[in-house]
Amino acid sequence: MSATHDHTLSPAHGHLNLLGFVAMAVYGAYFAVSPEAGQSRLARFHYALAVLSVLVLVPGIVSAITGSGETLAKVGSVLSFLSMALFGLVVLKFRVGGQESAAA
Repeated sequence: MSATHDHTLSPAHGHLNLLGFVAMAVYGAYFAVSPEAGQSRLARFHYALAVLSVLVLVPGIVSAITGSGETLAKVGSVLSFLSMALFGLVVLKFRVGGQESAAA
């Protein structure tokens, strides 16, 4: 973008940075300090959902910006929301650094 001075796709770039790096870094840091949570099936499903959301949402934003349709962006948004909600559930279930909560 800098070389061409065309910043049309900067929203896709920003979402890639936020979801593909920042959110993944937060998820990874949590699972590093809570290894029991990281070894759960829920964590594996969360990882797959988080990666899928980035792989669908970012091209979807590009597609929406270029006028090719918004379907992928909408599906990616839902997947991203579900991924974050699932991460919240994992945190509530396993707490930070601890064992699985009896309440969950």
